[in-house]
Amino acid sequence: MPPRHRLLPLGLAALALAAPAARADEVTVAVAANFAGPLGKLGEGFTAATGHTLKVSAGATGKFYSQIIAGAPFEVLIAADDETPKKLVAEGHAVAGTPFTYAIGRLVLWSAQPGFVDAQGAVLASGRFAHLALANPKVAPYGAAALQVLKARGLTEAVTPRLVTAESIAQAYQFVHTGNAELGFVALSQVVIPGKPVVGSYWQVPASLHGEIRQDAVLLKAGEKKPAAIALLAYLKTDAAKAVIRAHGYGH
Repeated sequence: MPPRHRLLPLGLAALALAAPAARADEVTVAVAANFAGPLGKLGEGFTAATGHTLKVSAGATGKFYSQIIAGAPFEVLIAADDETPKKLVAEGHAVAGTPFTYAIGRLVLWSAQPGFVDAQGAVLASGRFAHLALANPKVAPYGAAALQVLKARGLTEAVTPRLVTAESIAQAYQFVHTGNAELGFVALSQVVIPGKPVVGSYWQVPASLHGEIRQDAVLLKAGEKKPAAIALLAYLKTDAAKAVIRAHGYGH
């Protein structure tokens, strides 16, 4: 299914990329942990194009949802799924017509040890590990996708006692990076970073083994009248931004 592209409401789009901005402002952004690294790079281009800057908080999408409905002053949500932005619109916490798919996430099984993970992910059934890290599937879409992979491989019962649940995909990465878990399900964007050598070994999970990780961004009510927030969403749709997103291992 091709990514959805929705136009910003009339009037918003016209303001979006008036660069450089007459008055530079700061955008308060909640970003899914898997996209924090790419957003750092995108922020450089966004600031160069518009003069606006980003104030970023990274974490699990489900936790951001709870914070937003409780009144957290985020202006833009860059989520790890497409359901949370829809829900926020339906509940009146985000602006109708603004959600759009900025990336398709790719899941990998990763180890910090070179050669530990094979090209088919057979290590999952090998019993050669004591701990498998994944993001909390209740709040993190990548964690939910990881459970789907285990089910598809018929390994849920065998592997469940070895699961280590992290608060976010960033923490799942840290568990593996520090050796507290031999394996972990993380985002491809955390493992394959432009200009840097790959650490350890990984298996890119076939998309057929889990639901599509369609990642949407949305303008929140707090950013509805903020030109900088509107401009950020517009910038994510530019060819320059899409090139950066692809380079960090996402589909589009």
